[in-house]
Amino acid sequence: MQQIKKYTAVPIILFMLLFTACHDLLNEPAENRTYTGETDYTQSENMILPLIGAYAKFYDIGWETYPLISVRGDDVNAGGLGDQQDFMETDHFRYNKDYWMYNSLWEGFYSRVFNHYSAIDQIELYRKNGANNNLANQYIAEIKTMRAFLLFQISRVWGDILIPPDYDPTNLLKTELSTKEQVMQFISDEMTEAVNALPDMHPNQRTDIPGGVTKYTALAMKALANLELKNYQAVADATSQIIQSGKFALEPDFYELFKIKGKLNRENILEFQYSDFGQSSGDSKNYLWAFFGPQNWTPKVTGVGGGWGFFEPSMKYIKFMLNRGETTRLETSVLFTSRGIQEIKKDPAYATLPNWISNTTRSGDVINDFARALFSSGKHYLPSDQMIPGRTEYGSNKNMQLIRYSEILLMYAEALTNGATGSVMTADQAVNLVRKRAGLSNLSGVTHQQVMDEKFAELAMEWGTRYYDMLRLEKYNELSYDGRTFTPDLAFLPYPQNQVDQLPALRKK
Repeated sequence: MQQIKKYTAVPIILFMLLFTACHDLLNEPAENRTYTGETDYTQSENMILPLIGAYAKFYDIGWETYPLISVRGDDVNAGGLGDQQDFMETDHFRYNKDYWMYNSLWEGFYSRVFNHYSAIDQIELYRKNGANNNLANQYIAEIKTMRAFLLFQISRVWGDILIPPDYDPTNLLKTELSTKEQVMQFISDEMTEAVNALPDMHPNQRTDIPGGVTKYTALAMKALANLELKNYQAVADATSQIIQSGKFALEPDFYELFKIKGKLNRENILEFQYSDFGQSSGDSKNYLWAFFGPQNWTPKVTGVGGGWGFFEPSMKYIKFMLNRGETTRLETSVLFTSRGIQEIKKDPAYATLPNWISNTTRSGDVINDFARALFSSGKHYLPSDQMIPGRTEYGSNKNMQLIRYSEILLMYAEALTNGATGSVMTADQAVNLVRKRAGLSNLSGVTHQQVMDEKFAELAMEWGTRYYDMLRLEKYNELSYDGRTFTPDLAFLPYPQNQVDQLPALRKK
């Protein structure tokens, strides 16, 4: 086991560079059917390598995936006046099945699913050749949890999807569609099994893979899947275990949660990890945050680049937050331009705004007017003075949160206000923990609507949570705003034409 200890001394993010270069076999599932001569599976200490490869693939998502998953809610608008017209059309529920983003999201996430099946297959070969049985179970459970996140997102976007039987993409040709309900139940069942094999700790307590999956990540995925199924008691049960563990807590400073301080934060249950490796130049592994950033700004640190302006907090969301007297969460979530501030003031009800609202962020970066949007997303912004000196790419070195503890608290409260029972705390206590961090007063006798309002305020622009909540609750009128018209038949994107041409099951839908 000494060799494993050698691996653990290297940060997981560095393996994304080293492992991808040395182990391309994981990226080509069809080739993985030939094992002899490629890998010595009797070297048990190397069983961690397929797991590292699975994490590397999981973190390395295409820049277009997150925006497409997230853009259709009433919390966010697609920035206009650009070369991604069909992205803006998608935000208005006008879908083009030939749009490249649709196919890229499908192929990108499915390629990772196949990669994860392949990694599991390789771990099984190490097990067969004498590797530690419990460790093999853990590694497989970690991979299944990451795979669950991918399948969860694919199904929320398209509804009925294909659950691959193994690592071979050609087997999709004879795979039948699973309904969204079947996909969510598949995820729930797999997470029930995975929980017992995973480490009982916070992800940031792991020394082998810092920030890696633990039993609480699997419980969170189980809760999310059952929320989609409206199985509220299962949601309450899963979230109760996370809360009762005492291993998670809200980051006191909501603003800093989405900055460098948010990396491996105690609030995070799952996150994509990125890094500049503490160096001003050379290797880096980052998400392309520029999509979310303002086209025009004056950064506090001269020379740091701006963004593309394609992702804008909605005016509806901003006014909702102003009506609630929000400060910390609004300041964190929205980067204001002068033009945007004046646009808010055109509404007589908002002619006088709080003095703190400014086009200069708390960190000293100035957000100038730009053509594509009135605002930018603060949750996808890293202050220029938090970047490693010498790095100039917008947002470089910032991690991306996938599941936060605040969402767990609010899902627990939502379940209880939908008739579930839970003894770990009351719905009032769960909601008020989140409100206290935001500087708001306590609620008593919290209602389901108040919980959903809290989710809107807390989770805006994060993984389309607001949009999928409104779908699940059939609150379609909320999605018909600012000239948009939503009807239930528009809930899911059309299957990409490129996939319909290849996969018989999609043609039967």
